[in-house]
Amino acid sequence: MPVRYIAFDRWPPYKQTPEARPGMVLPRMASLLTSTVDTTGMLAIEGPPLALAGTEKSAPTPYPSSPKDAEEKILIEEVEEAEDCIPDGGLRAWLVVFGVSLGMGAFIGPMNAWGTWQAYYQDNLLQDRSSSDIAWIGSVQSALGYGPGLIVGRLFDMGYFRLPTFISSVLFVACIFLTAECTRYWQFLLCQGFGIGITGGVFFNIGSMVLTHWFKKRLGLALAIAYGGTSVFGCASIHAYGNTGKPGGYFCTFANGRSHLHEGSAPALQWAMRVLGFIILGLLVITNLTAAGRLPGTRNLGPLFNLSEFKKPAYSVYVLSLIINNLALNNALAYITVSAIDEGFDANFSYDLLAIVNAVMTLGQLVGGLLADRYDPLDVLIGSTLLDAVVNFAWPFATNVAALVVITVLIGLSIGGVYASMVQPFERMGRLADVGMRMGMGFTLITGGLVAGSPISGAILDATGSYENVGYYSGSILVLSAALMAATKYLMAKPAEARKETPDGR
Repeated sequence: MPVRYIAFDRWPPYKQTPEARPGMVLPRMASLLTSTVDTTGMLAIEGPPLALAGTEKSAPTPYPSSPKDAEEKILIEEVEEAEDCIPDGGLRAWLVVFGVSLGMGAFIGPMNAWGTWQAYYQDNLLQDRSSSDIAWIGSVQSALGYGPGLIVGRLFDMGYFRLPTFISSVLFVACIFLTAECTRYWQFLLCQGFGIGITGGVFFNIGSMVLTHWFKKRLGLALAIAYGGTSVFGCASIHAYGNTGKPGGYFCTFANGRSHLHEGSAPALQWAMRVLGFIILGLLVITNLTAAGRLPGTRNLGPLFNLSEFKKPAYSVYVLSLIINNLALNNALAYITVSAIDEGFDANFSYDLLAIVNAVMTLGQLVGGLLADRYDPLDVLIGSTLLDAVVNFAWPFATNVAALVVITVLIGLSIGGVYASMVQPFERMGRLADVGMRMGMGFTLITGGLVAGSPISGAILDATGSYENVGYYSGSILVLSAALMAATKYLMAKPAEARKETPDGR
C-alpha cells in the first residue's frame, strides 16, 4: 500500500492554531487521518481511517478523495473559524459602516425623493403623460430596490462584494447623467426607473448583507447608522446655478424630497442632474475605498433559489410577514402630504412634513437599532409595526397643524424602527455563510408587496374617495404583519428551548 506524507508547519500537529495557514492541515482534518508520526514532523498516511492517538474513538470519516476535496474541507474550516470571530467593532468594521452609510445615501437618497421628480415631470417635461404613467417610473424604481436580492445574495455568499459594488456604482452614476439627457417618457422609464432602480437595489442588498459579517451584538446600531445615510442625504440641500440663456439663469434646490425649479426647462433639469451626479460620484468613491467583505465565501452553494429554506417554518412565516408589511408600510407617508393639501393646508407646509419624516426617521433607526441590540430584534420589529398600524388608523383624522406634526413624527419613528430591525432575524436563522441567500430570497419576494401596495391603496382611494378607508386597510394589514412576526418569534424560540434541554446543549 502506498504511503503518503504531509508536512506540518509546527510540531506537534494537535497544537496547530488557525493563524498557521500555509502548508498546514487543521487539527480537525488531521483527526480524520490514519497516521504514523515520526520525529521529523512528517505524517505518514496508510491503511483505513482510524482515530489519532489520544483522541476519542468515533465513527470513521471518509478520507478526502482528491486534493480538491481536501482544499474544500479546509476552506469550510476557515469559514467556520471566521464566523466564530466576528469583530463587532474596531476601526476596520466602523469604516465599513461609514462607507455603507455614504453609499446608502448616494444610491437610495435620490430614490426616496421620487415625489420631487413626479411633480416636476407632470408640470414640465412630461405634460402629455398622465400622472399614473409617470408614477410607474417611481414604482419600478422602488420595486427594484429589493428585486436583485436573489442574485446579489448568491454573489455575496460566494465572496464577492467589491466587484458588484464597483459595477453598480459606475452604472448608477452613468444613469444619473443619462437621465439629464432624457426628453421622452420611455427614456426616463429606462434610465431612471430600471437603471437607477436596479443599480440602487444591488447596493441596498449587498450593503445590508455585508454588515452581518462585521457585527453581531452591535448589528442593530450598525444598520441604523448605515440606513441613516438615506435620511441625511434626503435632508441635504443641493444648490446649482448656471446659465440657460435667460436673464437670471436658473436655480434648483433638492431638499427634503422637494424640488423648486425656477424657469423649469430641460437645461435646468440637465444641470441639476449633473451636479447631483458629481456629488454622488464623490460619495461612491469613498464607499468603494472603505467598504469590504470579510469572509472568503464558498463556491458550492446549491441551487440559486433554495427551497429547503422555506421548509423551515420560521423563515417562511417571517418572509410572508415582510411581504404583507410592505403592502402598507409607507402608505401614511405617501398620502399625508396629499391629504393635508386636500384639507386646505398650505402646500409648502405639506411638503415640509417630508423634512420632518426624514429627520425623525434617522432618530427612529438609531433608537430601533440600539433596542434591537439590547433586546430581541423581533420585539422591536413587532412594536414598530404596531406603531405604524396605529399611525395609519389615525392620520386621516388629523385636521390641524399640531395633529399632523405628531402623526408625521410617529411615521418617522415607526418606519425607522422597522428598517433598523428587519435584517437581524435573517442573520439568526442559520449559518452566517448563507446569510446572503436567506436575505436575497426574502428581499426578492418582498418586491411583490412593494409593487402591489401602492396600486391597492390607490384603487381604494379612487373607488371610495375616502382617506379613512385607505387608513383602515393599511392599519389592518400592518396588524396582520405584526401577528405573523410574533408567530416567527415563537417558531424561532422552539429550537432554542429544545437545545437547552439536551445534555450537551446542542
